Amino acid sequence: MQQKHQLYDLLVPVIEKMGFEVVRIMTIGVQKPTLQIMIERQDRKNLVVDDCAAVSRVVSDILDEKDPIEGEYSLEVSSPGLDRPLTKPENFSRFAGYEAKIETDEAVEGRKRFKGKIIGIDNNQVISFEMDDKVYDIPFNAVAKAKLLLTDALLAEAEAEQFIDE
Repeated sequence: MQQKHQLYDLLVPVIEKMGFEVVRIMTIGVQKPTLQIMIERQDRKNLVVDDCAAVSRVVSDILDEKDPIEGEYSLEVSSPGLDRPLTKPENFSRFAGYEAKIETDEAVEGRKRFKGKIIGIDNNQVISFEMDDKVYDIPFNAVAKAKLLLTDALLAEAEAEQFIDE
């Protein structure tokens, strides 16, 4: 966990200065791990391969200089995709109205897994989430994992946004 905070402290300010927002930084695998960095543009325009390559070059230089990870690893810089992870409180207001899956590390009203629609999040960081015609109040700090679900509505919006950007 300390390494994760060290990586965030080292990389996030530089990536943000380049005009990107860090969605998630995580290490995947054990033998030859992959350091996965998910980014999106701060201006919310579509991320392109050149964006990922530019961030990858800068991050590579920093990691080579500071060497915060022991042993061999691969670096992967990518878009969060349409079925993106929801990692920050503001994601739950930004994606209100969309379907998602949420897993909590503590039971909320007797459940740890939720699949339904995001209603929003309040100032106390409590997520309103509709599932099976019932609204659940899920504290953001209880969320272990959350991600958008790929739906026709999400696909339609993504297609419409790409049409506008071209």
